Amino acid sequence: MSIPEVLHRLKGKLVVSCQASGEDAFRDSGSMARFARAARDGGAAGIRANGTGDVRAIRRAVDLPIIAIRKRPWTDGRILITGEFEDARDLLDAGADMIAMDLTARAQRFGALDRLARMKGELNAIVLADIATVEEAVAAANAGADAVLSTMRGYTDDTAHTTGFEPGFIAALRQAVRTPVIAEGRIGVPNDAAAAIQSGAWAVIVGTAITRPAEIARAFAAAVERALPPDGPILGIDLGGTNTKFGVVAAGGQLLREGFIPTPKGGRAVLLDHLKSVARDLAAGARSDGLPPSALGIATAGWVDPDAGRVVYATENLPGWTGTGIAGELSDATGLRVAVDNDANALAAAESRFGAARGVKDFVCITLGTGVGGGCYTAGRIHRGAHYFAGALGHLPVVMDGLPCTCGLNGCLEVYANAAALMRYAGAAYAGAEQIVAAANTGDPVARSAMLTYARYLAVGAAAIVHLLDPELLVVAGGIAQNNPLLIDTLESELASRLTVPERRNLRVAASCLGYYAGVLGAAAVAQQRF
Repeated sequence: MSIPEVLHRLKGKLVVSCQASGEDAFRDSGSMARFARAARDGGAAGIRANGTGDVRAIRRAVDLPIIAIRKRPWTDGRILITGEFEDARDLLDAGADMIAMDLTARAQRFGALDRLARMKGELNAIVLADIATVEEAVAAANAGADAVLSTMRGYTDDTAHTTGFEPGFIAALRQAVRTPVIAEGRIGVPNDAAAAIQSGAWAVIVGTAITRPAEIARAFAAAVERALPPDGPILGIDLGGTNTKFGVVAAGGQLLREGFIPTPKGGRAVLLDHLKSVARDLAAGARSDGLPPSALGIATAGWVDPDAGRVVYATENLPGWTGTGIAGELSDATGLRVAVDNDANALAAAESRFGAARGVKDFVCITLGTGVGGGCYTAGRIHRGAHYFAGALGHLPVVMDGLPCTCGLNGCLEVYANAAALMRYAGAAYAGAEQIVAAANTGDPVARSAMLTYARYLAVGAAAIVHLLDPELLVVAGGIAQNNPLLIDTLESELASRLTVPERRNLRVAASCLGYYAGVLGAAAVAQQRF
């Protein structure tokens, strides 16, 4: 397709979005023009602006290409970007070079594709499409959009799980459409902008990180506040599928108060109300004991973005939990600083701060119970991965085309090293995994045989982890690991036979000693680390 000359001026360059909301101290067209001049002086090759007044002022101030929009409340009560044909005409008359418009599925329901065609046909406009998904980008490109912009990624109902910039999404757009792809949205630091170009972006648009002083100041103020050490005990809540455990934790990891209640069934609203109730009651109880809390830590199932305090993804074991902003909701409910993390990562944090891994920089914590999970520390920091999905140790493949796992794959470690697997190895003679552990400790041959089989499968998965990460310590936690010296001894010996140069690794295997409320300690440890 033919690419307009004005878009060629932006290739490989930075565009600065000069916008401010109605309450912003800089909400006037003169301020936007000054921001545009500063952006030009800093090397920006283009400007994005909202409304005819700002466009006119910016056009007088700088000779740069202007991408113009008009934000209006729409009939569904939400803002729509350039939702009227007349807005596009007025913006061009004011001096805009290009028009950007919402082309998401929501906007398409309000006639956006027809509006795009009319802008192209009647105004001869260069039209850029703000989209959130690959499918929307394809539809916009097929309808004649001159470029697609990732502006709406994370701001639509079906992409609300997105909380940070995604270079992979830019790469996917480049594969899907022939039109230029411009990266915009959640680009907070220069490295994000560089990653966008490296992923194939034609240009990069940055707004808040450059032209919103209040937001910039708020980020620094929050960082300063987070850096203050807690000056009192921390509340810890471990949200499990069956029970919710909670406690008040002293700085050294001592449990000053603890308890548990059943976790209710239901969707996001039910679980949030439950957490708020537990947190309020726990805080009130702590204060009545003369222990005013300084922060709150939450450990939850699902993958978590700890910076945002939001669940990135959760299975339907917790329906509707994906995308939940736990930290914000709980902070509003309690008035406390709130830290959130995945429960397995939280347990690893507890081991690092209070347990077997104190002073150890490289270790792996594997939890054994109904499922198999874990957290990995490298160079003294938890390893989260690019999408916060790291630590899914239970889904390492250990048997090719093996038994089906709840994740949808086959042969995962979890299927061979969870409580149900131990029961399967022992047969029908025992009522539960704990009974098998106890019987194995007394020398029962059936229970011992089951435990040895279990330990061998666990060693297969653990060997893969050790070969990948080369940890100093492997901490085994969860119900099956408690009071189970046979498991620890067998795992050590099995690992020695499955590792390269085991004599040079000095790998230690240890059982967690944190007990039943380890998850509560983990939640508190997460808050300690964050604050």
